[in-house]
Amino acid sequence: MISAIQEVTGQIAPPDEKATLRAVLRLNSLTKPPGSLGRLEALAVRLAGISKVEQPCYGKRTVVVMAADHGVCCEGVSAFPQEVTMQMAYNFLNGGAAVNVLARQGGADVQFVDIGIQGDISHPQLMNRKVRRGTDNMAVGPAMSREEAMQAILIGIETAREAVENGTELLITGEMGIGNTTASAAVLCALEGIPAEAAVGRGTGIGDEQLLRKISVVERAVQVNAPDPADPIDVLAKVGGLEIAGLAGLILGAASLRVPVILDGFISGAAALIAKAMAPESTAYMIASHVSGEQGHKLMLDRLGLEALLDMGLRLGEGTGGALCLHFIDAVCRIMREMATFESAGVSGAESV
Repeated sequence: MISAIQEVTGQIAPPDEKATLRAVLRLNSLTKPPGSLGRLEALAVRLAGISKVEQPCYGKRTVVVMAADHGVCCEGVSAFPQEVTMQMAYNFLNGGAAVNVLARQGGADVQFVDIGIQGDISHPQLMNRKVRRGTDNMAVGPAMSREEAMQAILIGIETAREAVENGTELLITGEMGIGNTTASAAVLCALEGIPAEAAVGRGTGIGDEQLLRKISVVERAVQVNAPDPADPIDVLAKVGGLEIAGLAGLILGAASLRVPVILDGFISGAAALIAKAMAPESTAYMIASHVSGEQGHKLMLDRLGLEALLDMGLRLGEGTGGALCLHFIDAVCRIMREMATFESAGVSGAESV
């Protein structure tokens, strides 16, 4: 399995410098003062480099929601019971979750993947890629085996490939899994050496007592398992989650295919850290949609070298922040394609503005 993963990471190329330069030149030729559209211009340049065209346009876009359960829930780290994962799965599949609403508004499809839910789901829209029925309790031992972690990564890679083969031109990371902020915090601690009190947040809205317990559980998980920060698959297997592994694979698969991937929040950030550790060049294909209300997310973005487009205190997950940022993507693409240049509009050049 590792050779299959390495084959994909070896295909990740840097952004196209010529397209990047052409995008900069076009932006500077448009009827506006140079740089006046701020970070929208930086986004336009990044998208050009990713897609190898100065005026990209993304037709079909897909939110991939990876769902899995976490054995660490038995430690009382969440405000909601584990069965909510399965109950919410049907809500996603029936189009009633927040990300379904925002995806419809942004013209995106939602693909729901069962990569590790505790129970069995039957639905015509379900992509069943279950590796196992949830992880084990990472506070007492490894969350999963190394082989299972690699299998989940490969599922994410294949999901990206299938989406692109079916016409998807832009991917958004989404997830569902009660307990996954605990696993994500543990990944941050293990990979980056961040103390648990700085990485752990309130997740689904836990109180002070539960927060202290959650911090203790993450500390114990890292101590008991001693994950190797130089080995991201070891970190995933020992303190991660199946949906985190799947999203890491999705990011790597997207990058290998030169497809931009919009990251959602804290759980997506954990997956992105794993992807970066496996293939540092993959960060060039990541677009950070927002800064989560989870305190550790800003630390993740700093280490990824990414600046989020939004900061609205979102902490729902699902891909909601990513779906909201489709409007920025569309705005940038239309500016690059539809805005007049100084020459075409008969306006004096930028030097006189």
